[in-house]
Amino acid sequence: MALTERIGRPEPEEPEQPRGRGRKIARYAVPVAVAGVAAATITLVPALADAGTPSLPKITAQQLLTKIAASHTRTLDGTVKVSTDLGLPDALSGGAADGLLSGAGQGGGNGGSGSGSSAAPQTQLVQLLAGTHQLHVSVDGPDRQKVSVIEPTAEYSVIHNGTQLWAYDSASNQAYHATLPAADGADRAGGADGTDGAAGVPTTPQAAAEQVLAAARGTASITVDGTARVAGRSAYELVVTPEHADRTTVGSVRIAVDSGTGVPLKFTLLPKGGGKAVFDIGFTKVGFGRPAASTFAFSAPKGAEVTEGKASDASGGSGSGALSALAAPTVLGTGWDSIAVIDTGGAGTAATKGSGGQGGADAQSLLDSYGTKVTGSFGTGTVFHTRLVNVLLTDKGTLYAGAVTQSALTQAAADGAK
Repeated sequence: MALTERIGRPEPEEPEQPRGRGRKIARYAVPVAVAGVAAATITLVPALADAGTPSLPKITAQQLLTKIAASHTRTLDGTVKVSTDLGLPDALSGGAADGLLSGAGQGGGNGGSGSGSSAAPQTQLVQLLAGTHQLHVSVDGPDRQKVSVIEPTAEYSVIHNGTQLWAYDSASNQAYHATLPAADGADRAGGADGTDGAAGVPTTPQAAAEQVLAAARGTASITVDGTARVAGRSAYELVVTPEHADRTTVGSVRIAVDSGTGVPLKFTLLPKGGGKAVFDIGFTKVGFGRPAASTFAFSAPKGAEVTEGKASDASGGSGSGALSALAAPTVLGTGWDSIAVIDTGGAGTAATKGSGGQGGADAQSLLDSYGTKVTGSFGTGTVFHTRLVNVLLTDKGTLYAGAVTQSALTQAAADGAK
């Protein structure tokens, strides 16, 4: 795990912040980390590194992993760029794709759970799974975070402050509010650093990196491959390459780690088939000071429509929208080429119909239009392809999903039919 680079004096970095509560890398399995998005046929992007490669002291992969895990940094404020290229048809890259993710979970209007609100995180944060977006992220430990999606004419923000979760969509002047249990408010708001979006979508490089690194131990080659400059800071490049996973579609994951604080600054996922990144999330500007307390204060603007949600709606749970109505997945195999199997609760198209009415029917129509019909000893089904995640929905209502090839999915379905 050697690092081939020039040796020089490390640049001065901002001091690490005092340790708050201990940080532990989340213990996610590979298929679970992927399946939350894969079950809806969409998963987790262009480089963000600054020009030039800094000269840093040599470091082994194990030393760098230890540095990440032991990072004391609990506060930050910065701008993040998220780009996703799943190779989806244009018809699935815009609002139509939301039907696949949220059609079954919308329910009727704004009654009951809060997921029917256009301001609900489950509705809004799925937009990060297509195209390029700019975010502003502020973090003050596990109890206070704010993520704002900045668009040309509007802004959408999710604010977690203790047990209070607010979200506001300026375009529609709608707000969403939920009260989280005090004991696990931080967990419900996101990952270990609280920056996993409330819809289960990573909104910082840390959140994405923690999932992959926890799953990669013992199943991947982890090496240090040079240095980079990201958001004006010097960083080591950590490369994670799946091992003994012939059926996976994951090529490699590259994580730029801040040399001073151990904080992941950039996360890039490359497919085995080559070409541009599928998912790239990285800071374009970042500082590690504590954001002002006022950053996390929010009250709904005058005239805004406020929807009260349940804690379970905001928790991310098994995912957003349609995913929240599905049973917990059963995982076949271990490692990168594992497959999540989900009983959608009904034959054929029930998974996408749910209680979403026309939205569910539209989602099924999209699957039929862009999916590939397959047959086998399991019966018939539809395979939906992306550059990373493939999904098979059988006519019996069983969903097979993962970062694996089509043949792996059909084989799993055939084995399940025996």
